[in-house]
This record gives sequence, structure tokens and C-alpha cells, in this order.
Amino acid sequence: MTKKEIAEIRKLAQKKFRYEQGLFVVEGQKAIKEIIDAGFHIEMLYASNQNELPVKDVIMISTTEMERISFLQTPTNYFALVRIPQSINTYRVIEDEFTLVLDEVQDPGNLGTIIRLADWFGISTIVCSTNTADCFNPKVVQATMGAIARLKIIYCNLQEVLKDARSKNIPIFGTFMNGDNIYTINLPRYGVLVMGNEGSGISKEIEPLVTQRLTIPSFKTENVESLNVAIATAICCSEFKRRIL
Repeated sequence: MTKKEIAEIRKLAQKKFRYEQGLFVVEGQKAIKEIIDAGFHIEMLYASNQNELPVKDVIMISTTEMERISFLQTPTNYFALVRIPQSINTYRVIEDEFTLVLDEVQDPGNLGTIIRLADWFGISTIVCSTNTADCFNPKVVQATMGAIARLKIIYCNLQEVLKDARSKNIPIFGTFMNGDNIYTINLPRYGVLVMGNEGSGISKEIEPLVTQRLTIPSFKTENVESLNVAIATAICCSEFKRRIL
């Protein structure tokens, strides 16, 4: 590989260049296979050993070259450039579905973990504010462990989405430090769950649209920090979903 080719691939760490080129990175045999099975278009596949994936045109490279293009601390034997699918920027909440909404979640690791959690809990769509981290960031993609291939992730105006939900009398839940105990309150089978920013929580623009404030109680009375947003999302999704069983 030339230095220029490697440099162009490394640029995909930045959102600007991902969308200019229309490409994102997927690494690892399992994750790439799931991307293929989901119907994503593989623009280019690099391999540093015998190809075992259903892609005809594979560029064989050395282990050293794989290390130079990889975004992982421990590179795998497979590296794919994948075409970013056509984006959807509108969404309408469906009355009989559980909808997960992310309001300015910034950390790529958190977003990737939340995508993986949503897949585990059978949530098919995540609705994100336009300034939530980009789901095609290499760190996000890696943290999803392939789950990004099975979910729709939509970036849009959350105020419009939630106002539409309220017009349909769909309950909108949000997580706060002060709210009703999620373990004891009656939760419906369906609704909207809003998870906020790591540092500041749900934004001032979105807070008035929440119809039910929830809190995850601490079992310690002092010197307690708020939960990581991905952990809080796991607890909340589990509580909602177990009511369906």
C-alpha cells in the first residue's frame, strides 16, 4: 500500500472525511460478515491472511500494513471500507413500539455500547439528536460488535419527534436524578425512553417534552456519582422489557 492510500484511510477517523467519501470502517471477520449479511455494500476489503469472507475482490496486504490502517490496538486480519447507507432524517414514533431516543450522547464508546444493548433487547430503531456522536465513527462501530448492521439509527430533530409522540398521547420517559423510582413505578409495555448527555443529562429543549421523569435509585446515600449513560440505558431497557414477559 502507498503512503497516500494509508493516509486516505486514516482520514476516515474524522466525520468530515467519512461523509465526503461516503465510507466507514468495519474491522474483524465476524463484524464484516454481519455487515455483508445485512446488505451493506463493501467498497473494499483488505485481508492479511487467507480470505474466508464471501467477497470476490480482496486486496491482500501484509500484517504491517494492516497495523498501519487499523483503528484497533490489536488489529484483526480483516479490514473493510463500507458504503454509508442513505440517511433518514425524519421519524414518527409508532404507538405500539418501544422507542429509544438519545439526546446529545457524545462518547463513541457509550454510543456503540448502547447500540449493542438495543440489539440485545430487541429494539429495532434508535433515534438520535443531530449532535449525538456519529454512529459510523470507527470506535462506535467496533463497540457495537456487529449490532450496527441490525438496527436503524436515525439522526433528526428530536423536538419534532417528541412533539409528534405527545400529540398521539404516547408516554415519553426521561432519566433524571430526581424522578419516580424505575423499580416501583408502573411502566407501560410501550413508549419513548430518552437518555441524555453524559455530563448534563437531557437538554433544556427536550426536558419539557418528557411526560414522566424516572430515576434509578442509588443504594448508597452519599458520595455517589451519576451512572454512565450506557449502564443507565441497560437498566432502563431491562426494566421496560421485563414488564412485557
